[in-house]
Amino acid sequence: MKKLMTYLRPYKFFISAAFFLTFLHCLTQLMLPGLMARMVDGGIVEGNVSYIYELGGYMLALTVFSMLCSIAAGYYTARASTGFAKLLRRDLFVKVESLSLNQFDGFGTSTLVTRTTNDVTQIQNVFMMLLRVVVVASLTFVSGLILMFLKDAALSFAVLLVIPVLAVFVFFVSRKIMPMVKEMQNRLDGLGRVLRERLTGVRVIRAFNKEEAANHQYEEANDELMRYSLKVNRIAALLFPGMLFLMNLTTIAVLWYGGLRVETANLTIGDMMAFIQYVAMIMMSVIMISYIFIIIPRAKVSADRILEVLDAEPAVSDPDKDVSDPDKDVSDPDKDVSDPAKDVSDPAKDVSVAFYSDSDSDSNSDSDSDFDGGVPAVEFKNVSFRYGESESDAFVLKDISFSVGRGETVAIIGGMGCGKTSLVSLIPRFYDVSEGAVFVNGADVRRVSQKALRENIGFVPQTALLFSGTIAENIRFGKEDATEEEIWKALEIAQAAEFVENMDEGISSFISQGGTNVSGGQKQRLTIARAIVGRPDIYIFDDNFSALDYKTDANLRRALKTEISGAAVIIVAQRAATIRNVSKIIVLDGGQITGIGTDAELMESCDIYRKIVASQAGGDVSPELPENACTVADANADANADADANADANNAGATR
Repeated sequence: MKKLMTYLRPYKFFISAAFFLTFLHCLTQLMLPGLMARMVDGGIVEGNVSYIYELGGYMLALTVFSMLCSIAAGYYTARASTGFAKLLRRDLFVKVESLSLNQFDGFGTSTLVTRTTNDVTQIQNVFMMLLRVVVVASLTFVSGLILMFLKDAALSFAVLLVIPVLAVFVFFVSRKIMPMVKEMQNRLDGLGRVLRERLTGVRVIRAFNKEEAANHQYEEANDELMRYSLKVNRIAALLFPGMLFLMNLTTIAVLWYGGLRVETANLTIGDMMAFIQYVAMIMMSVIMISYIFIIIPRAKVSADRILEVLDAEPAVSDPDKDVSDPDKDVSDPDKDVSDPAKDVSDPAKDVSVAFYSDSDSDSNSDSDSDFDGGVPAVEFKNVSFRYGESESDAFVLKDISFSVGRGETVAIIGGMGCGKTSLVSLIPRFYDVSEGAVFVNGADVRRVSQKALRENIGFVPQTALLFSGTIAENIRFGKEDATEEEIWKALEIAQAAEFVENMDEGISSFISQGGTNVSGGQKQRLTIARAIVGRPDIYIFDDNFSALDYKTDANLRRALKTEISGAAVIIVAQRAATIRNVSKIIVLDGGQITGIGTDAELMESCDIYRKIVASQAGGDVSPELPENACTVADANADANADADANADANNAGATR
């Protein structure tokens, strides 16, 4: 909790003002019983009406002043607590954004959402109570006891006997509630997870007529949360009736003993009435403090869950010395390239220049810029990778070595679960390699800041994801300052210009959350346009063409070949027929490379590749197929695509 208290520092003024105003509020409240005692003894008993009016005016003025102080204190308290929650949510979000995908998956989406919203709200409420209720209750309790002793010390001991009983009662109740509150928060996470899965998977649920099963699972999670909530509330329900019972007993004792004191003339009627009010104030302050003990356990659990995220060290972090900064000399011939903590540069040249060498030139020009044997755009050196950190976790990728040059198009193919997506995820450093090293433009990706690295990469993930907003806003994720001309050019390359033009507002058309108001193919093409608009040096397409028909696929590949000929392109593919004319094909099986080469070379040397081609062609495929071999359907689609592409381009130009 101490760490969380630091988020209150920017609001010191509001907190100080709230404390001061709360003190004034308590002071005026404590003055009222004394004035009432004087009114009773000097006004009512003596029959002095003018004295009653005079003190009544003072009491009214004090009440109004106390109310104004309370309102102002509430305002400053709200400013401090809401500001605290804002800063905490901001840092939580930033921390979650910095976590590696492994850590993100380890926490889970539902629990991260709950921690950022519900848990922060719990702590916000506690801090508001601490700033307001606890201060009022503490001042009232201490000041009330002092004033009681000043009125009648003997009568005050009757109250003091009850306070330890209340303290023990509150302690045992809060101790019992703490573990239950933690379990209740876990059940809340579970309910959020079930709800999220059922809402995002509603189409699958309906397709298989599983509405009843989904409802049953949600009801189970909901009932589990209800059971733990009832357990907490049952125990909490004992607190307030028990405290009120003790409070009423104390009041009865004060009236009985106070009556005896009045009868013996040791106490006036006014002082006894004031004493009873002080007792009520003290007991109410104890009840308020006890309420804090009820909500503190829940806030403690929430704080622990939040600190678990805030204290998590990102598994993928930027290096202390960034080799992408040309002003920093990182070349050292004595350091090992396999160690991310050491320099990875060649002693003959500066890595910082290598990383940015081709970003200064127009790598996406129309000129022929095939790989010339220099520093590869992407290079894997003896890379092995596993998702877990334990030695017992199995490797997903084992001993991967290959390179991709500028102007090359490399395809990665293999069976389901062979590690294709894991492999390409290492290039933008979504994960760190377990062994070996990945190089981009000659620099180990672990030696380059994530921002600088990813600015050079256009990544299209396997699952097409669009954000709520306009088409232009989604495309500008790839380049913030992209002009409308650049956006339309990216849409044309991605074969998305035609359907965007047909929308009522063009690139200003609104995309709903998750892109649910566009088809799967349209969503895929928009995500491709988002990666293209920034014109990076490296493009990674993670199985993005499978949602496209053969005609659109052929047009898109032709446009990519023309427009980004100087860039390195990596394609994860499922359909062998669509990648048989690329520069190089990498065949993965069981996380290992079983073949690298052109289509013709792999048809002769790689049995797994031949089986993939044969299974997709519906029969045996001869290894003597020419380099640009494709099925008859693909050839026809390719031929028709040329004419259609020209027609679409003319129509698109006329429309705009």
